[in-house]
Amino acid sequence: QVRLVESGGGLVQAGGSLTLSCAASGTVVGIRSMSWHRQAEGKQRELVATVFSGGRTTYSDSAKGRFTISRVSLKSYLQMNDLRVEDTGTYYCAADRYDGNYWGQGTQVIVSS
Repeated sequence: QVRLVESGGGLVQAGGSLTLSCAASGTVVGIRSMSWHRQAEGKQRELVATVFSGGRTTYSDSAKGRFTISRVSLKSYLQMNDLRVEDTGTYYCAADRYDGNYWGQGTQVIVSS
């Protein structure tokens, strides 16, 4: 089992920045990638960014140029700059391992205009 705990969410004004953190624990051997997903109220969860074990990163179109995902040991980070009202939602950390995906409980981000 992999346990993921997110932190760093909060209320921020449009144009501001936040950094989300995700700490992995448990049986972490075999994690191939870590990712961040966002779910706005009433909408489906969407992939925001992924960092693979070799360091390669991918981003959604809305995140490119504004968000940076990174991973250091058992922690993943999502640096979010130039936040927009539409970035509001619950952000979930996920880990992809050989036996499936694991999810955290989420951290809420609210961007005010």
